[in-house]
Amino acid sequence: MTNDFMETADRVMAATYNRFPIVLTRGDGCTLYDAKGRTYTDFVAGIAVCNLGHAHPRVAEAVADQARRLVHVSNLYYTMPQIALAEWLVEHSFADRVFFCNSGAEANEAAIKLARKYFKDRGAPERFRIITMEGSFHGRTMATLSATGQAKIKKGFEPLLDGFDIVPFNDLEAIRSAITGETCAVMLEPIQGEGGVRCPAPGYLEGLRKLCDEEGLLIVFDEVQTGMGRTGKLFAYEHFGMVPDIMTLAKALANGLPMGAMLAKEEVAASFTPGSHASTFGGTPLVSAAALRVVKILLEEGVLRNCEKVGQYFKDRLLELKSKYSFIQEVRGKGLLLGLDLSCDGVSIVKACMERGFLINCTQEHILRFIPPLIIQEAQIDSLIVCLDNVFEETAGKRL
Repeated sequence: MTNDFMETADRVMAATYNRFPIVLTRGDGCTLYDAKGRTYTDFVAGIAVCNLGHAHPRVAEAVADQARRLVHVSNLYYTMPQIALAEWLVEHSFADRVFFCNSGAEANEAAIKLARKYFKDRGAPERFRIITMEGSFHGRTMATLSATGQAKIKKGFEPLLDGFDIVPFNDLEAIRSAITGETCAVMLEPIQGEGGVRCPAPGYLEGLRKLCDEEGLLIVFDEVQTGMGRTGKLFAYEHFGMVPDIMTLAKALANGLPMGAMLAKEEVAASFTPGSHASTFGGTPLVSAAALRVVKILLEEGVLRNCEKVGQYFKDRLLELKSKYSFIQEVRGKGLLLGLDLSCDGVSIVKACMERGFLINCTQEHILRFIPPLIIQEAQIDSLIVCLDNVFEETAGKRL
């Protein structure tokens, strides 16, 4: 039966993914079940999406209740869940205004458009270029693809859109050198996720804020992966003693329902006027009700505290493995966004862990990325560490 499902999918669906050979049918917390009845402990969380785990009863209740009331009417009208969610996000962040959309790429598109329009409205239409970072990932639309600092993701889609200058991450002088009279903003992830869980050097983001203030530039933080508690705080910028001018969110905002948001300070957000930007499905009553329940759970059920505590425990256990295996080059990350940089292939390790009942992720072919639900417990981490230790022992034996 499982093979039949996979054969049908391979026949009728676009071949844009190399899917693993399992068909997942349901989830509960940090556990997933496949069509054969096998269970898996989930350290991927839908790629940093299901921060509250799978089938959270309070989120399911909010979705079911709203589905019986009102699902969609478009943004031509006010709806109560959307208003309440926007108010919550403003109250809990640096921002004054929120624009809702459907994904991280759309949120980043909105940020790019807003940064450009802000300067046009200020009488500086020549300032349209945005500095982005090597190793970054901002999405797969043409604008966000052009902004992304990874050649492999752009291959085959040239010519790319003009207006993006890509410099090394963690290099303030490179940013300074790239600034011209056409520059309007610097756009970056405070911690690069898909790029390999690369963290900012001490003082880098604080120095960036100072530099942009001196040069009159906007800062756009792509917190699509780092936001909504992933690093132990609601938003990653809270770790660094500075705030951006624009911030994008998606992924975990509605715990699996498609939702994105762009947040901005009042002065900047004022450049979005009626008709300047829109989204038919942005912030529907259904997804807004889900997201509103998600953000409340993050604070009410101690999820952020768990992320910080268990994240540090997880990092310490990974460091124990590093001390044992020479092919582990570095352990990095914050909260429950952690990476293990290997000097060997990581994809085979992901497959070996899956065969043992653990779902993990590999990025850049050699970096194991751990992004479990923020409700993960130490006992589940211990089980994964045992699994990794066994797989690494086999890997070490093959390398000798």
